[in-house]
Amino acid sequence: MSNQRQQKPTLTGQRFKPRKRDEKERFDPSQFQESIVQGLDQSGSDLEAVAKFLDASGAKLDYRRYAETLFDILVAGGMLAPGGTLSEDMTCTDFCVFKAQEDMETMQAYAQVFNKLIRRYKYLEKGFEEEIKKLLLFLKGFTEAERNKLAMLTGILLANGNLSASILSSLFNENLVKEGVSACFAVKLFKSWLSEKDINSVAGSLRKVGMDNRLLELFPANKRSSEHFTKYFDDAGLKELSDFAKNQQSIGARKELQKEIEDQMSRGDSLKDIIAYTREEMKKSNISEQTMVGLIWSSVMSSVEWNKKEELVAEQAIKHLKQYSPLLKAVTSQGYSELTLLLKIQEYCYDNIHFMKAFQKIVVLLYKADVLSEEAILKWYSDAHLPKGKSVFVDQMKTFVEWLKNAEEESESEEEETD
Repeated sequence: MSNQRQQKPTLTGQRFKPRKRDEKERFDPSQFQESIVQGLDQSGSDLEAVAKFLDASGAKLDYRRYAETLFDILVAGGMLAPGGTLSEDMTCTDFCVFKAQEDMETMQAYAQVFNKLIRRYKYLEKGFEEEIKKLLLFLKGFTEAERNKLAMLTGILLANGNLSASILSSLFNENLVKEGVSACFAVKLFKSWLSEKDINSVAGSLRKVGMDNRLLELFPANKRSSEHFTKYFDDAGLKELSDFAKNQQSIGARKELQKEIEDQMSRGDSLKDIIAYTREEMKKSNISEQTMVGLIWSSVMSSVEWNKKEELVAEQAIKHLKQYSPLLKAVTSQGYSELTLLLKIQEYCYDNIHFMKAFQKIVVLLYKADVLSEEAILKWYSDAHLPKGKSVFVDQMKTFVEWLKNAEEESESEEEETD
């Protein structure tokens, strides 16, 4: 037997084709565009027919792969090149949003086409939001009429919940803001949105995505003021929106003020300095006592780590509040301010279960510290309390209120005897 190893046979000749599923399909939107354009031309201006055509075509055409092309055609009539111009080397259609009538009724009908399409093919939802974000970045490349139609359509789609308000982030693009395109587009968009829904619905959608505090960014830095925003949108007939933005800015300023007061407390600044700062801010920002007393109460209660044991937290609260009672007294010169503070205390004790039994002790402390008057306490007790924990807190206060009433009667009796 030979010591040489026998050579293994090698395969030569025929090469096997890869399986079809392993082949990567070449991205070629031209044929897809031809099919969509042809179908839209045949459907014409009958948007019901357009909706049916798009519904049926989803079974034959690859909407998932060519979503951007599909939406480009439906909005602009053909594929869009970077910047927003139509690609000239492909067939386009006149049956699209940009070539439609510039009125709300027509845009509502087109919104229904998109609504039906996305309801039928849910996977298009994300692609559609990305498309709208892209179109907003291309605004400078569109005519004024095209921008108006896109604004109306976007407002309707936002109102109907077909889009998230997060798409508005595209309007904060520096170039669009600088040239005034963003603010102008926003006017048309919000008018459209508010014609479908009320300001509370619009505000809710904006808050959901953190856009409620960003509306001033529609203007360049040198015009980014509450006064300019208010005038611009008031003049455009959108007072509801300017009032909302003003309120949001005020809320933001109050949050910053509260944080500053909390920082002063944590640094151990003197009460005299904190009171002086508080009064200065009230005057400068025109903040009412009722608003300020709420801020001070929240700051005072946030500045300490509370004991988790109910029997110890009351003692801790009394010691802490005694220290800051002069600060609370500084912002409760009016009876309504005192009542506001009582309601804040009630709400806090209800929301923080360890404080449920501490309510009466806190109120008595603030009464003795001359922060709360007997009139305010009696008013709260009789009819001004909140429903939250009403029976518990009213019951706690019963003995003290009876004492106040008796003291008041004795005082009146003494006055009569003196007379």
